[in-house]
Amino acid sequence: MPSILHVNASANGGDSHSLQAGKLLAARLAQAGPPALVERDLSLLPPHAINREFVEASLMREDARSHAQRQALALSEQLIAELEACDCLILSTPMHNFTVPAALKVWLDLVMRPGRTFRGGPDGKNGLLDNRPVFVIVASGGPMLSKPDWQPDFLTPYLRCALATIGLNDVSVLQLESLKRGDKALLAAAHATEQWVERQSRRYAAAAAYRATA
Repeated sequence: MPSILHVNASANGGDSHSLQAGKLLAARLAQAGPPALVERDLSLLPPHAINREFVEASLMREDARSHAQRQALALSEQLIAELEACDCLILSTPMHNFTVPAALKVWLDLVMRPGRTFRGGPDGKNGLLDNRPVFVIVASGGPMLSKPDWQPDFLTPYLRCALATIGLNDVSVLQLESLKRGDKALLAAAHATEQWVERQSRRYAAAAAYRATA
């Protein structure tokens, strides 16, 4: 059954601004699309999921893997299956040290597998997943977009590239900045969130209506 997959990389629980924005978007999207919601909390992923057994198994042909090697890939297969089943993906994440947090990097390493979600070719890596909408909410305590004391954003371009590698090219990003800079910044973030969620939910609803009549 198609679903909305909401992947949360924040460890702040209900206080996370990116998680709150993602939940708001999921509720709006469910009005026009699949009502089923699958939530994946990346703080619960084992930090050592990428080990020697995983790497060796991921580079072997499926029919040549031992039982232990298949077990090493079990979590990866589960996460990839969630991606394959979803109608759209929501990613809620903080920015850590200019880029993705460790938990999100583990998730990416688990779902970016040669021969499974991408294949190498003469022109580079080609994604094997069907394209679908991806909505990314990035939250930062400091400024990302506003000078003079803004911090570089290596998260957004990296995430776009990683998702495109597995075939996900329809990526929309909301950047929430300066969330530790007082009430004015929080109000600005809330306003930006509402506008972005409204815009994305309308676009998604229009696409869903078109698919229903095509």
